[in-house]
Amino acid sequence: MDGNGRRRRGVVAWTAAALLAVTPGVAAAAENTPPERPGAADLLTGSAPCAAGEDAPYVRMRPGLQLTLRDPDPYDSVSAEIEVWWTGEDGTGERHTLTTTATATGSPLTLAPSFTYPSATRVSWRARATDQYGATSPWSDENGGHACEFVTDFAEPEPATVASDEYPAVDPSDPQDGWHGGAGLYGGFTFGSPSEDVVRYAYSFTGGPQRWAEPEEPGGPVAVRYMPEKGGVFTLTVQAFDRAGNGSRPTHHQFRVASGRAPVAHWTLAGSPAAQAGPELRAEDGVTFRPQAPAGTGLTGSARLSGSGNGYLTPDGPVVDTENTFAVSLWARPEASGRAMTLASQDTSDGASAFTLGLRPAAAGGDGVWSFTFGGATVTGGRARSGEWSHVLGLFDTEDDTLRLYVDGEEVGEEGRAVPVAAPGAFQLGRSRGNGGQRWQGDLADVRVWDRVVAPPEIAELARQDARITGAWQFESVEDGVSPAVRGEVPFALGGGAEIREDAAWGSPYGQNLLALDGVDGYATTAAPVVGTGDSFTVAALVDLTDWSALERPMTAFTVGGEEGETLSVRLEPATATWQLVRAGADGVREVLTEQYASSYYANELVLIHDARADRIRLYVDGQAGEPAELAPPRAVEGTLHLGRGRTAGGWGDQLAGTVDEVRVWHGVLPDEKIRSYHWTAP
Repeated sequence: MDGNGRRRRGVVAWTAAALLAVTPGVAAAAENTPPERPGAADLLTGSAPCAAGEDAPYVRMRPGLQLTLRDPDPYDSVSAEIEVWWTGEDGTGERHTLTTTATATGSPLTLAPSFTYPSATRVSWRARATDQYGATSPWSDENGGHACEFVTDFAEPEPATVASDEYPAVDPSDPQDGWHGGAGLYGGFTFGSPSEDVVRYAYSFTGGPQRWAEPEEPGGPVAVRYMPEKGGVFTLTVQAFDRAGNGSRPTHHQFRVASGRAPVAHWTLAGSPAAQAGPELRAEDGVTFRPQAPAGTGLTGSARLSGSGNGYLTPDGPVVDTENTFAVSLWARPEASGRAMTLASQDTSDGASAFTLGLRPAAAGGDGVWSFTFGGATVTGGRARSGEWSHVLGLFDTEDDTLRLYVDGEEVGEEGRAVPVAAPGAFQLGRSRGNGGQRWQGDLADVRVWDRVVAPPEIAELARQDARITGAWQFESVEDGVSPAVRGEVPFALGGGAEIREDAAWGSPYGQNLLALDGVDGYATTAAPVVGTGDSFTVAALVDLTDWSALERPMTAFTVGGEEGETLSVRLEPATATWQLVRAGADGVREVLTEQYASSYYANELVLIHDARADRIRLYVDGQAGEPAELAPPRAVEGTLHLGRGRTAGGWGDQLAGTVDEVRVWHGVLPDEKIRSYHWTAP
């Protein structure tokens, strides 16, 4: 009922709670203060603030009406009366009045009407409060307030349209419809919609995250840019959304991307300055060609630059247009990295270099850092280790004028913003103009220059070094205390209580025998170093302990290192039931680098990986990786492999009581996908 006692037509029940009709005509106590008028800040349409006119929210479903009622008397309870009205398409108005149960002052209410709104209609609502004595506040749209409004829209927009000049949609009716653009080449895509109320688009490319784009005006077009990272068939999925949040049916734009454009210049430097692409290089007498190359790359040679005035190569002309996107990559091994040196550059017309890719000394001395400079920006990062190969790639992308540097397949440093510089002069390897030359002293291999973006997956592939197996032992036989290798030439010498034992239940398909160790003085040691500890390496073994329930002391599965210098051991610590990676000095003082939980139910697959590029070492147990640990110099210098014993303060100890089989060593980092199944693959 209203304040005059007349019943309104169309009073509707709320579905969210029991309702109590309030009779405001009851006299209030003499000292009672009426409730406050609900302000716009106290009212919400769904989660949107109370607004009207152009600011009114659009809704795609019946919104809940939220309000907070306030009374100056803190112990009074208050109830709400709400009016909701609209004008239909035929001009007929409709009004509903709703009342609620009483609640404590300041408590929010969220109510959902049971009636249905028509679509494409502007709906208004207002509220007022009544306390338990019948005192009533003004309506929220009185005394300077305004009604809350919202616009209903229950219709989904038309599907989005997609167009692209660089990457047009596949035409299934045209068998000659070809491949377009290419990996590393940007393309533009324009979204549109026949619906004039579309305010944003959700879109995603194959394998990528969902992103959002908004037109300048409702219903207007939106342009986005995209660079495929590889060739193949891709799908762009776009969905249009209107102001109410209604989404259209998805539009799928399938397009074909050609493979990445080949380098504009490519020199492997294997034996000669001949070009695989682009112009031939001229080599001065400070350059010699050698068969040495980075391991695991498939390369067969490199160029040695002396660091002298004649230690450089050049085609005597430009190779790349530096005012557009370009990239330069190569393998480099500095003889010493404590001074600034240039790998590659290209000359400007005034006797300077437009860009320089090389290294610069570190501020604190020691090994230098790789560097790429162009257009007023410099990016540095990654350690340039003396005598070690690194893959280095510098990239300038005119799409956003960004300078990037990649070392060993990973981006390093902070991106820089560069201003393109013209470089009509000669491309240089091993020197640069205008800075004293900064001649390169060391080796270069596989130099490539592109006129496009080289995407991260391609960079990772260029920098990839496959792990190469250098030793494998299956302990199938022993003669005069020596068990031969099935790969490599170095055998294991058995000592103490070590023996080769037959075990038909063992899990390897390549042999039925294994190395058994007694836990007292049994061990096995390679007759010569088998691990290059200053480089990346992987060591793996299958280890099973004799009696897990009786473990009372640490037991070592294997150790890398000799009688002197540091050693690295993988040992079981029974107190924590973990395999630990332990570093010990020549004095036997040990440090736990990382650990991983052991398994007592079956043989443990133990894999130790040292990544020299990242100065990182990691332990895998049954294919699960533990936390990586840093392993910086000094490192062990003798890569002898010991089974069943580790370095202690008193010499060798922590003997293993159990069996060992399928021991293997790789030069390089074994990839994750091969770690779990290494012993099921023939060595």
